[in-house]
Amino acid sequence: MPGVEVYHGDCRKVMPSLEAESVHLIVTDPPYFLDGLDGDWQKGKKGKRGTGSVGGLPIGMKFDPQQGRDLQVFAHETGQQMLRLLKPGGFAIVFSSPRLSHRMAVGLEDAGFEIRDLLAWHYTRRAQAKAQRVDYHIDRMGMDAATTREWKRRVDGRKTPQMRPQFEAMILAQKPRSGTFAQNWIEHETGLIDMTAKLNGMAPSTVMTVEKPLRHELDEHLTVKPIRLLRHLVSVFSTSGQTVLDPFLGSGTTAIAAVQEERRCVGIEKHGPYVRKAERKIRRELNDERD
Repeated sequence: MPGVEVYHGDCRKVMPSLEAESVHLIVTDPPYFLDGLDGDWQKGKKGKRGTGSVGGLPIGMKFDPQQGRDLQVFAHETGQQMLRLLKPGGFAIVFSSPRLSHRMAVGLEDAGFEIRDLLAWHYTRRAQAKAQRVDYHIDRMGMDAATTREWKRRVDGRKTPQMRPQFEAMILAQKPRSGTFAQNWIEHETGLIDMTAKLNGMAPSTVMTVEKPLRHELDEHLTVKPIRLLRHLVSVFSTSGQTVLDPFLGSGTTAIAAVQEERRCVGIEKHGPYVRKAERKIRRELNDERD
């Protein structure tokens, strides 16, 4: 495909084969390590699971400190290779769940990145509420009927502490520059941002409001990001003709956004069915763009 290279494989094995300092920008949406969704996108071994539930609980409801520790190790491992592939001063924008974004940032920082900021993809479309009532658990505590009623009254409709999500976090990491900002730009054309690239009529900011894709736009992928958002990120943090890398290509949205913004894209995806779907989607979208 013109302007797009897609590799089928684990990015931890593919990235070492790519040329060092060959990309200008990384935009990627790695596994979130929530409820068993780990570096292999394995969804655990117990319970019925799907895109919206985990063993009967909504995605994101099970809290295990090991999730964050595992994510940090994974971010450090993949971050080392991403750092090697970026030109000096190049940015890596890495999506992460808000509650584990600190682990993602530490993993990338330990890999050698400078953490420049925390960005937020904000959406207003109604998202899945994860909080649950606790009446069921009170019923199972073995108290007498009067005490059970009293505790339900005192709970007064309160729910478990999961608020309705309205944003996803993006870690803005940067490979250390070569010299000053000006020197680095003159040598590599990286490290500076385009403040004229507007979203919703506004100059770039840390909060980016773009609606979530509709269900029919998900193409059976768990976490499709809107092309409009990715096009904005590509335009702010790179320039025409440069190369964008996505080590977790998924449905191919980053590649489409990059080419639409006149950049090249290198994408890596481990899951075979996603690779085939991404290639079809990229061809379809880019052909439509040219028509």
